[in-house]
Amino acid sequence: MLTISEVLLIKKKDMKLKKLIFTFALASALFSCDDSIMEWKETADENKITTAELPLELAEKIERYEALNTYTDFILGDGVSIDFYLNNEAYRNITNENFDDVTAGYAMKHGPMVTADGSLNFTNVDAFIAKTKEAGLSVFGHTLAWHQNNNASYLNGLIAPTVIPGSSGSNSLDLSGLKDASLDGWAGNWNTAISIVEGEGLSNTSQAIQMIADGTANPWELQLGTPAIPIVSEHSYEVSFYIKSDQAGQGRISFDANLVNQYPWVDWYSNGSGTESFATTSEWQQVKFTLAAADFQPTATTFMFNFDLGYLSGVTYLIDVNTISVVDLDAEPSFVNIITNGDFEDGTINPWSGYGNDSSRTISADGEGYGGTGYAMVLTNPTEAQSYEAQQVYAFDAPLESGTEYTFSFFVKSTSPATLQVELQNESYGGDYSGGIVVGNTWSLVTRTITPSTDDKIRFIFDFGESATTYYIDDIILSSGEVETASEPTIVEKTEEEKAEIIGDALESWISQMVGHYKNDVHAWDVVNEPMKEGGSLRDGNIAELADDEFYWVKYLGQDYAVTAFKLARQYGNPDDVLFINDYNLESSLAKCDGLIEYANYIESQGATVDGIGTQMHISSTSDRDNIVEMFKKLAASGKLIKISELDVRLGTNAPTNDQLAEQSDMYKFVIDMYKEHIPVSQQYGITIWGISDSVEEHEFWLPDESPCLWDADYNRKHAYKGAADGFAGRDVSEDFTGELN
Repeated sequence: MLTISEVLLIKKKDMKLKKLIFTFALASALFSCDDSIMEWKETADENKITTAELPLELAEKIERYEALNTYTDFILGDGVSIDFYLNNEAYRNITNENFDDVTAGYAMKHGPMVTADGSLNFTNVDAFIAKTKEAGLSVFGHTLAWHQNNNASYLNGLIAPTVIPGSSGSNSLDLSGLKDASLDGWAGNWNTAISIVEGEGLSNTSQAIQMIADGTANPWELQLGTPAIPIVSEHSYEVSFYIKSDQAGQGRISFDANLVNQYPWVDWYSNGSGTESFATTSEWQQVKFTLAAADFQPTATTFMFNFDLGYLSGVTYLIDVNTISVVDLDAEPSFVNIITNGDFEDGTINPWSGYGNDSSRTISADGEGYGGTGYAMVLTNPTEAQSYEAQQVYAFDAPLESGTEYTFSFFVKSTSPATLQVELQNESYGGDYSGGIVVGNTWSLVTRTITPSTDDKIRFIFDFGESATTYYIDDIILSSGEVETASEPTIVEKTEEEKAEIIGDALESWISQMVGHYKNDVHAWDVVNEPMKEGGSLRDGNIAELADDEFYWVKYLGQDYAVTAFKLARQYGNPDDVLFINDYNLESSLAKCDGLIEYANYIESQGATVDGIGTQMHISSTSDRDNIVEMFKKLAASGKLIKISELDVRLGTNAPTNDQLAEQSDMYKFVIDMYKEHIPVSQQYGITIWGISDSVEEHEFWLPDESPCLWDADYNRKHAYKGAADGFAGRDVSEDFTGELN
């Protein structure tokens, strides 16, 4: 079997051959179709000027250099924007002519690849890889497990708390005997078999009724009955609660004589046929059914029901106290909602409208409303601005009354932590404000009061320009009466074990799809990117404020997240793929360099294979050269393939002087010289230059107002091009230039 080094040598030679064929074909095409090439003519001897006697300017000298990759045998790569590569011909031509390998700076990361449902959108990267194939370039995969550039909204959504909606109206059942643990008003055939336990409910902090079946064989042998529940003639009622058991269980609901049928068979789980009982498992599940007006005796003014759980001996049941409810479905609301379309159940957001900050507003898909049912209004603000710079407006039919206290409420969540506010506004844009309302990624109920300061308030407005996020808003109520809303939802946090399992599955889903899809096209990957802190310890993900695209795999999977990532990359890729761990500032923090090497060794001690270490080297012309040398020595001692993965040299300005350009050139050459001197040839994977030119467009997001690249903003070769080429060649390539025209 070939070693990794032998495989790399073959790949390098193959790439050089492909590049040679491509360059020859390109040159042939250019010169065969250009009819305007100047023809040189002989002149009289006395009028000749010997070009060798003319001074050769540096710029002219640099232009006489060949393409960069002609000066080295190891893989020479470049970090590129796939949009520029696909759409900018000058950018693409320079890339194709000078490099063997390209790394997509952003497009192949979790954030741009993973969609809202966890599937991957391969369209852009497929087009990119197809184009690089035409040019004979290989693609380096960047990157699989990183804490930035993730679809953090999707990942956080996977581990977000489960939101159990509150009852759909006020609860007609008195729960006080449960909440004070006295069971006053509740009846049953219990002794110690039925009790109230703390912290065992849905939310892990709420109360639960615990019912233990011991020696029972019939449902009524373990029974708990409710207090009398008042009813209104001709009204229907919804009964619901959440229940689970320590093993497979069975239960039913029975009623007093105020129901026509005291032991009804109910279609508990919408399977189309009524049954006497419902099944229970170790997972919380809702039991919900409706009692129609015809189910009650004509003279009934109250009713009660029993939890009958004595079917199976040896089963322990838990019923969440907060979710036991009986709601009058025909009760008249005690208030008038001034907002006519606050629940969006007609599938539109009319008559709501809005504007500002390129924001958008729409209706959600059915089932995305509060509680996982119906519709919600969806507001998206693309960039952070002032709160009032993105607004969603509801116009009243008549102005509100000044001095009157109004109550508003709504359910809201957002795709990332955010803030919004509510405003009452007049025709002249004068407003009364609610103050900031903090929003998270799970549904929460907001209830506030607000009093119009004048009689001319004609608009209810959501000001949502402060946070760059998407809001879901549902069940909006505005009233001057006492607002009776649905009860607070129950928030069920996932355990740390559950989160670890979910995020582990998400990591496998991402890597298996990405590496599997590009198995035939990408044969080297940054598997784990930037795992270390500056002092050399492993990042732990305990960050106070996360950016919208930050997600720390290590926080949920522990230090073995990298072990898992490397094993998955190998499992779903090819046996000879070259897999890297990569980090930055290794030349400025030697402790970090040591820590990265130690972590790579740890990963291998757990059964994974790390083929190489990448050092990014985003440096400046004044970076410590002794540290650079020491870093290379440490990396060489690891015995692994070493790659300079993202090399650029900053100058601190986008308008450098000639002296600064010379310093930059010298630093490029120094880094390349030291790489070749201290990294054994068998460990030299290659060098990737980060970026093509100093153009403003290329540096919108990376090193703005800088000039770190080998080509200037107009795609002309800089002094740094000569420094890099001389470093690759191991000599001053221009020392033999005579100035003769070829």
